[in-house]
Amino acid sequence: MTLRQLLRSSVAAACIAGTLAPSVQAGPPPVAARGALDVRVAQAADFSRLEFHWIGGAKMVSHREGQTLVMRFSRDANPDLSTLTIAPPRWVKSSEARHVNGVLEIVVTLTDDADARLGNADGVDFVNIFARPGAAPAAQAAPAAAPVGRPNPMPAGGVVRPEFSKQDQQVTLTFDWAAPAGVAVFRRGEAIWVVFDTPARIDIGKLPTSSIRYSKIQAFKGADYSALRIVAPSGTPYVAEGLGGAWKISLGPGSQATPDVIKVARDESVHPATLSARISGVTKAVWVDDPAVGDKMIVAPALAPSKGLPSRREYVEMALLPSAQGMALETYAQDLMVQAQGDLLRIGRPKGLVLSPISASTPPEEAAAGAPQPMSMPALIDLDNWPKTGSGGFLARYNALQNAIPAAPAGDGKDGDVGARMALARFLVGSQMSFEAIGVLNAAGRKHQTLLGDAEFRGLRGMAKVMAGRLAEADADFSSPVLSDDPSSALWRGYISTKQGQYADARTKFVNGGRALDLFPPIWRARFLLAEAQAALGVGDLTGAMQFVTKALAQPKVPVEDQLDIRLTQARIFEAQGDKNRAQKMFEAIGRSPYERQSTPAQLHAAQLQYARGQINAPKAADTLNQLRYRWRGDGVELEVIRALGKLYIDQGRYREALEVLRSAGRQLPDRPEAVALQNDLSNTFRQLFLQGLADGMQPVQAVGLFYDFQDLTPIGADGDQMVRNLVRRLVDVDLLDDAAKLLKYQVDNRLNGVPKAQVATDLAWIYLMNKKPEDALDAINATRTTILPPALNAERRLASARALMGLGRYDAALDLVEKDPSKDGQEIRAEIAWKQHSWPLAGALYEKALGDRFKTPGALSPGDEARLLRAGVAYSLADDNAALARLRQRWSGFVEGAGNPDGLRVALQGVNIESLSPSDFSRVTADNEAFNGWVGRMKDKFRTGQPAGSPARASK
Repeated sequence: MTLRQLLRSSVAAACIAGTLAPSVQAGPPPVAARGALDVRVAQAADFSRLEFHWIGGAKMVSHREGQTLVMRFSRDANPDLSTLTIAPPRWVKSSEARHVNGVLEIVVTLTDDADARLGNADGVDFVNIFARPGAAPAAQAAPAAAPVGRPNPMPAGGVVRPEFSKQDQQVTLTFDWAAPAGVAVFRRGEAIWVVFDTPARIDIGKLPTSSIRYSKIQAFKGADYSALRIVAPSGTPYVAEGLGGAWKISLGPGSQATPDVIKVARDESVHPATLSARISGVTKAVWVDDPAVGDKMIVAPALAPSKGLPSRREYVEMALLPSAQGMALETYAQDLMVQAQGDLLRIGRPKGLVLSPISASTPPEEAAAGAPQPMSMPALIDLDNWPKTGSGGFLARYNALQNAIPAAPAGDGKDGDVGARMALARFLVGSQMSFEAIGVLNAAGRKHQTLLGDAEFRGLRGMAKVMAGRLAEADADFSSPVLSDDPSSALWRGYISTKQGQYADARTKFVNGGRALDLFPPIWRARFLLAEAQAALGVGDLTGAMQFVTKALAQPKVPVEDQLDIRLTQARIFEAQGDKNRAQKMFEAIGRSPYERQSTPAQLHAAQLQYARGQINAPKAADTLNQLRYRWRGDGVELEVIRALGKLYIDQGRYREALEVLRSAGRQLPDRPEAVALQNDLSNTFRQLFLQGLADGMQPVQAVGLFYDFQDLTPIGADGDQMVRNLVRRLVDVDLLDDAAKLLKYQVDNRLNGVPKAQVATDLAWIYLMNKKPEDALDAINATRTTILPPALNAERRLASARALMGLGRYDAALDLVEKDPSKDGQEIRAEIAWKQHSWPLAGALYEKALGDRFKTPGALSPGDEARLLRAGVAYSLADDNAALARLRQRWSGFVEGAGNPDGLRVALQGVNIESLSPSDFSRVTADNEAFNGWVGRMKDKFRTGQPAGSPARASK
């Protein structure tokens, strides 16, 4: 049998080289030199985009013939349109390049349902291709029409440029419109808003970014309005003045006209219940987004002269914001309806607003006599007199105080129903019925909005909210400007800050409230002193902390539970001082008490000390803490137990249990200061596992299962991507390619954009190719095309696309992609395609070229070079190219004996009749499956070393 007959047998029909396989090189491939024109293709959900990047520039003119776009450039070039022709983006049917009279024309044929828009941005010509809309949105193209009968204030060009001026301490912004425009000027939170009824673009480029009257200024534009948001200090005066087509908005003290007051009242002429506001010249009502809050406001601009609301007004479903011009509403109900009708603004809901009826004017009853009286400071509490019930008992006292409210005359004075409501609230606060007191005070505040500026009202409601555990809301009341200088309120603020873990702030507030401490009843003196001790301990002042604990213990008539709280803090101070033996004894003693709110943290600290001192082992400590988890729930103690238990689980290598326990309560108590530390523990544990190698000791399947179960903890950014790459590397090592692809596909679909998305999609494509899924690989590349990719990544994506097309049998398309690629990888793909197409002379020449001058260097051939030599010899034999075979023998015969498959190489290089070898000798080295496995092995090496193909970030190192 001759060699030629042997190779043309069924064995030679398979691809060669057991050690073979064209491999992707270790480093990034050389990037082909760019031509004069680079055509880039991008695909988005709503449109496709073509960009024409010229070196040296060129002018483009275009015309359209039906669905055919013809773009003619002022110079000629040979652009690479393979990406555009092989996998056309959406709405593109075909494309071609033509050379006409020495210049280039690119012809793109659109699908029947497509339309296109051409343009130039930053010197780059582009074509945006999209679905043809059902009807042209002509109304959107034109500026918003002005109301009938009023000139359109929209200036020419649609841009308003405010002018800045300053006089003394006052700053003025002047807006010039083509005609009088409606405006609303109001305050919400930290910002003063200026909202016009015309959707012009307000250009603030020439305004100072900050001034003596504001720290930040932002411009917004909606479909039917334009607006400025000006961050200004609380209490900054502001006024609006209209002069013809101009508006002047002034901030700060100065000569200011007083605006008319907008009258808001119940509209008795309509049903259901509706409010109406008389606003002369109101133009319309618009919904305005507030980016600081994340909600929408309803704003009613009006024409000059100025009219507004001097103060905030609260209702059940909304609040009217203070304004210098026009009106703005903060909505609490989703179905609120606001409509401008002439000079009236009507506010309602489909089923009516909740409006309080007018109080009856009947004399107060005698039952109100002897009502609880206010204290000398607005945030003091009287536990001796306020809760007194008299001989009739609690219910009789409560009913008497409640019935005094409707019996009181209308009015805001102490003899009206305000006095009766405040008396009932004092009784409830003194009786420690906090939620009931909050309800009474909220109702009083809604009916009498002036109460929101009353010091005692704020103090009473703040105390009730502290007792109810609503610390953030209580802090808002105690931080009201009317209580800013009140020492009794300062103590409450210090108490709240301690509970929130803000120890340094708490100490300052306790100092400010020191002169009011002795005016409180003993129980609250002890609680304030304990909080001050905890704040001192939190900042490391152990001496001060012990002094405050000693004072707290000296207070008379302190309940047992509060005494245990003080002792618990004292034990923590001993522990911090290093007296662990004394601290442990105190913790153990408190832990035996029947009061679980105190005994649970005591047992926690006792177990931690026992473990730290070697008295119990980790499993015993973990078992103790696990029981404490379910003994006391719902506050910082639970979170402290969970943090300690999670740390123990990590020390024991019980990673899943650690993550589960750390995640169990952090989301249930997000407002607790301990929750922040717990979330940090959870994130750090996840990072240690998947970023710092703590999970490397786990089986890959277990590691990826743990990752999936806690995938929401993956950090955004480079660390999260590195976690995924670490897992992918381990999965590829053990051939779990489906799981590796699933991880990367989630990143591509949900977490990434732009260049990082394309980079990870390229890695995904290589894994799909390793898993024999070329169609999925091609989809991964095509779905992440964009025009902003670096050249190295673009070249790598072409290689992946070409290998995928080769796997699908689309050899010509694959060749188009790598035709101009001078890299070693491009040559390998071209050689393999030639082999698969039985182009034996070309295949032999390409494999020999890939070997280069390796024959000049002694030493055994690498598996890849041996495979190339074997294929080159077989290809030349099949091509009857004896001269080429002779050249191979001359150069490479010396490498046969040291080869991994010497018999195969000897036969390939001889090209003569060798009777001693059977076809089975070649079956080991000429199978496609073996060739593929060799390529996969090399790809695994790339992922294992952290340099998978398609990684421009690593290529740039």
